[in-house]
Amino acid sequence: MTSLFSDPVHGFISVPKDLILDLVQTPVVQRLRRVRQLGVGYLVFPGAEHSRFGHALGAMALMQDALQVLAEKGTPISHEERLAALAGALLHDVGHAPFSHTLETTLIRGFHHELMSRALIVDLDNDFDGRLGLTLEMFDGTYLRPFFHELIASQLDMDRLDYLRRDTFYTGVAEGVVGVDRLIKTLQVIPEAGGPESRLVVEAKGTYAAENYILARRLMYWQVYLHKTVLAGDHLLRAAFRRIRRRPPPFPPVEGSPALMFFLSRIVEATEIDDPVVRARYLALDDTDVLYSLKRWQHDPDPVLADLSRRFINRDFFRVTFLDEPPGPQRRAGWKASVVDWLLAKGLATPTDVEEVALYYLTFDDSRHRAYSTGSRSICILERDGSLRELSESGDTTAISAVATAVVKPYVCAPKEVGV
Repeated sequence: MTSLFSDPVHGFISVPKDLILDLVQTPVVQRLRRVRQLGVGYLVFPGAEHSRFGHALGAMALMQDALQVLAEKGTPISHEERLAALAGALLHDVGHAPFSHTLETTLIRGFHHELMSRALIVDLDNDFDGRLGLTLEMFDGTYLRPFFHELIASQLDMDRLDYLRRDTFYTGVAEGVVGVDRLIKTLQVIPEAGGPESRLVVEAKGTYAAENYILARRLMYWQVYLHKTVLAGDHLLRAAFRRIRRRPPPFPPVEGSPALMFFLSRIVEATEIDDPVVRARYLALDDTDVLYSLKRWQHDPDPVLADLSRRFINRDFFRVTFLDEPPGPQRRAGWKASVVDWLLAKGLATPTDVEEVALYYLTFDDSRHRAYSTGSRSICILERDGSLRELSESGDTTAISAVATAVVKPYVCAPKEVGV
């Protein structure tokens, strides 16, 4: 028995009743409805209002398709393994922070959302009387059939296949279109029995689909995930949070969402997610807490916090300008002097604190991305003669070898009014 969810990306998604549907109904998963998939991306791409809940269902739907394909090709998959893998795909992102990656390390130092996802799966395992033990093994990569972990977390997992397809759909960026169905149809487990040495591979007829997937991922990063206006929004949001933590006297303590202020009023380390109180506070957080707090802070007596908050709410972002090379000391000093003069003229700082305030309005950074990594867990092609070849060596172009090299783009972020 299944329940049907109507999804604009995959059509009708069948959700098995009992364990999987019960997991969907938990507050842990329902919270994902209130966390946007692309963080501040909705302020750049008007259609990108989709949530991580839809993505979680989509990844689970693709997992269903992949398991069916592998079973039809002779890889035995038990009912318990199938449910565990579906749960892994559904729950892989439950640890995401509000505004996704933007605030991940801002709220908890040294943190990655996968740490929280695992901790929350452990909690759910306790709530469901140990029924997620196999899911945890697959999530951790300790299960004796490693191809299940590859389906959940690898360079060709259901997470990436869904978010590329989904984000392309909602942003309208056609360059990110991926032949997901073709890729899944050409997946295979080698050896077929799926033992301890097994791995997930792509059949030779899927080589071009795999190449397109890697190239589309590169294009989506530069055109969507690392778009310069997205970077500007990220910097603005983080600057407001830094101001909260470094709030100078005589301004009174700031008020905001209680769940959010729990993390902004202290330094929470990644090691503290073992504390049930920290996890409970984290689960109380979503995008609403951030927006509610920013709306309040627009009227704060601190002119810097009020300005940063107003800018985010009204989408009055800073400007990100990509540079040919990292700026030298003289160039940085010149830009800083311009920002300092502007801050003084606007009344946002005084001669006493303008040097500190400038740190919120001028940032030097770089964006970097590697679309594909060669190595022991790279994507392998099963050639027609039965041999295995790494993807960059199997294709008839050099495109994949090129995107295996990290691209780094230095940039400066400053108010548009300064004219940097």
